[in-house]
Amino acid sequence: MLEDSCYKIDENDENEEIILSSNEYNQILNIQQQILEMIASHYQTSEILAKLCSLAESLLPNSVASIMIKNKETGLMSVRIAPSIPQIAQDRLANLKPGPHGGSCGNAVFKNQPQFVQNTFTDDRWQNLRQVAVDFNICSCWSMPIRDKAKKAIGSFALSSFEHRAPNLFHIKLLRTAASIVSIILKDEEMEKRNKLFSNAMKNSADGILITDEKNLIIEVNNAITNIYGYSKEELIGKNPKIFASREYSKSFYKNMWDDLNRNSKWNGEIVNKKKDGSLITQWISITALHDENNLAHNYLAMFTDLTPLKEAQNKMAFMAYHDPLTNLYNKSYLQNILKTQEDKTLILLNINNFSYINTAYGFDIGDEILINVSNILEKHFQIDTLCKINSDEFALVFNKRIPISEKILEIQNYFMKNLINIEKIKLNITFSYGAVSGKNNLLRKAASALKEAKENGKNRFEIFEQNSNDDYLKREAFINYTNLIKNALDYNQVVPFFQGIYDNNNNSITKYEALARIVLEDRVVSPYEFLEPAKLSGLLPEITKVMIDKTMKTMSSNNHEFSINITEDDLAEGYLNEYLDEKIAFYKINPRRVILEILEGVSSTGKKNHINQLTLLKKSGFKIAIDDFGAEYSNFERILDLDIDYIKIDAKYIKDIDTNKRSYEIVRAISFFAKNVNIPCIAEFVHNESVQKFVKDLGINYSQGYYFSEPKKELIN
Repeated sequence: MLEDSCYKIDENDENEEIILSSNEYNQILNIQQQILEMIASHYQTSEILAKLCSLAESLLPNSVASIMIKNKETGLMSVRIAPSIPQIAQDRLANLKPGPHGGSCGNAVFKNQPQFVQNTFTDDRWQNLRQVAVDFNICSCWSMPIRDKAKKAIGSFALSSFEHRAPNLFHIKLLRTAASIVSIILKDEEMEKRNKLFSNAMKNSADGILITDEKNLIIEVNNAITNIYGYSKEELIGKNPKIFASREYSKSFYKNMWDDLNRNSKWNGEIVNKKKDGSLITQWISITALHDENNLAHNYLAMFTDLTPLKEAQNKMAFMAYHDPLTNLYNKSYLQNILKTQEDKTLILLNINNFSYINTAYGFDIGDEILINVSNILEKHFQIDTLCKINSDEFALVFNKRIPISEKILEIQNYFMKNLINIEKIKLNITFSYGAVSGKNNLLRKAASALKEAKENGKNRFEIFEQNSNDDYLKREAFINYTNLIKNALDYNQVVPFFQGIYDNNNNSITKYEALARIVLEDRVVSPYEFLEPAKLSGLLPEITKVMIDKTMKTMSSNNHEFSINITEDDLAEGYLNEYLDEKIAFYKINPRRVILEILEGVSSTGKKNHINQLTLLKKSGFKIAIDDFGAEYSNFERILDLDIDYIKIDAKYIKDIDTNKRSYEIVRAISFFAKNVNIPCIAEFVHNESVQKFVKDLGINYSQGYYFSEPKKELIN
């Protein structure tokens, strides 16, 4: 764990390499590739910076990213881009003075060092911005200085979180990478501005300038012209500018240029010219006809700007956007582009077996050499139409037609079985897991599905995606879709508590409420039955719970009702509940005795020791505990008594047909009898009609919950 108040990294530390896992490496690489692709495609700077912030936020749940830039004239900082931060909060940060009490970003620029503040509510660095932190629940903030080419801090890239936390090494690498990318983008923005100011090139001595007479003979040049082309001034005076012609253009090109110039008095464009030594140069040329008092053109002014550095930079960015930096093979972005065509192709994915162990045993340098060797072998020996490296240890082989997949894979297996990889006296036998598919649609996803199955079956195996496996594929598709739905719902504030009243059978009124999670979209409300299982499988349940706790307490802060919130085993496994709940009841000024935490029966009866300890501490803090879906599993009644449970909620499957099913009735009667004897109030779930309610009340059950009394609504219903 990093220290709370001051985790300093000096310049040398920032230059040291941070070792990441292959998954973390791919996440950083994915950000670089997406941003470089946007730069290569000439997106607006604001769009690129906003995308960078969104990508960084996606790697740190419950956080927002921001970019602040220092005004060169005033020295004050303001928000340049922060797509997830409301404008009112951005306005509060405007004209921030860098200094020791100016928050994480003010300190990052003031000290020109990274700042990792774990608790903004207490850290002295946030003294001047304390109220901003409280008003917008900014609990922690990590900021990395953005530097110019002189290594001076000109701004900051920050990740602010709604919970107290410190960065791990991955987060530090993410912040470094993002700050470096912003520096590159700002430099590129400056270059683009310069290119848009060609009309003022005459004022820039770095640009070549020449003037011709009415016969188009050179009468004057500046020093830049002689430096650019290698001719002396004496060699150029009296010559026609066609001395620079590269002979790459036809006569019609120059005729059209002169027609345009005579018609509009101006011409400009990109052109390739030739220097004295015969080498070519790409330039932007602006030609203006200079008129006398009779509006007759007597002279022509030509301004030359060298585009070679820009062209080289653009070509390099375009190359980086679609190529792997280690092997120079095409990357995943390029693969996805070529697979969009509706033509039959064959795709084979190769994943090197045990590559992480190779890296551990021999080091990353040897691992890199292995990847380069493998890429050279694949490119040379197997007649592949397109070869891509798409992950740290994964290759994609694309064939522009359907091929005998098994034969091709056996060919690759046989080659690597017979030929060892030799690197620095190390000899290694390399094997792969293979996933393959032929067709037109969704090839990458299908091949990845086949590869996953091959890995599960062992090493050096291959699987070919067949249409009869489409059911499993559709299930995976549904899981991916729901996972994306959940992530978007968390990102765009679409997780909403709906409240269902709990009816007191003794005083005949609704006295408590249960908060139920829903995802509210523009066209529909998504039930938890659709998204809870994908949320559990993807590890997002705790994030949903945090949102539910926060929003429910915010709603309940305006009344005095008791209310219950569902807590999962995943929440207990994360170990954040005690601190998070204490923080929220303090923030919303809620008595913990009003809060009922509903846990599943299995958590109480067979829960891990750590989970039980957490529940015990929550009880000591004043929170109440309810056992949800009681009777669904084999309960440990002794554990229930040990935990001092406050409520038992009888499983809905027994309540819903208690009036018609004798077995259900007897089970509910036994649970009710046990609860009365140990003095634990019972709540009957799924009370949906008058007949069921009559049986519930006859058994002396304290509370009823269901559509008969209250449907879940966003607003409280009394």
